[in-house]
Amino acid sequence: MAKTLEKARKQIAKKRNGAIDALHERSRDSKRLHRAQIRDDRLDKLAVTRRKKDKPLLARAAFFQEFLRENGDKALELDAIQAKITEFVHQYDEEYDEIKKARRAGRPASTREDLLRMKVTALEKEYRDGFYLPDLTTEANALVLSRFEGSWPYLANLAWVKISAAGNVKPSSFPPQGL
Repeated sequence: MAKTLEKARKQIAKKRNGAIDALHERSRDSKRLHRAQIRDDRLDKLAVTRRKKDKPLLARAAFFQEFLRENGDKALELDAIQAKITEFVHQYDEEYDEIKKARRAGRPASTREDLLRMKVTALEKEYRDGFYLPDLTTEANALVLSRFEGSWPYLANLAWVKISAAGNVKPSSFPPQGL
C-alpha cells in the first residue's frame, strides 16, 4: 500500500546507475532506505488497525442492507426496524448458550464465552441508549443503502440515526463518535 520504499529505492538506483546492492551499511542512502521501510511498516499497521475498527460498522450496514432487500428496498416502519435491531443484538445468543452448556461445572468461562457475553451486553446497552444504524425510514436513504457495495467511503453517503429501545429516533452523523 505505502510506496515510500519503492520511491526511495528507485531514486537511489537512478543516482547510482542501477546498482543499489553495493551500499555501505551506514551510508546516507542505506539510512534513507531504512527510514522508508520503517515508514511503510508503520502506515501498514495503521491501515490494518483502521480496517479492524471499521469492520463492525460495515457488518452492521450489510446486515440492515440484507433486511432492506428482503423487504423490497422500501422504507420501513419503526416496529419492523426495532424487531430487526433486537435480532441483531441477540445474534450471538445461541453460540453463547452452546459454549456455556459445553463448559463443565465449576470451570471458569472460556475467552470466547467472555467475549460473546461482553459483545451482547455492549449491544444491549447501545440499544437502550440509542442503536446506531442507517436511517431505514426514508425512501431515499433506503435506496442508497440498497446500492451499498461494502466499502467504508460509501457509508458517508447514508443518513444515520440512533434508535433507542423506547422508540426515540435521533439523527446522527457519520462516522460515529465514541461508538
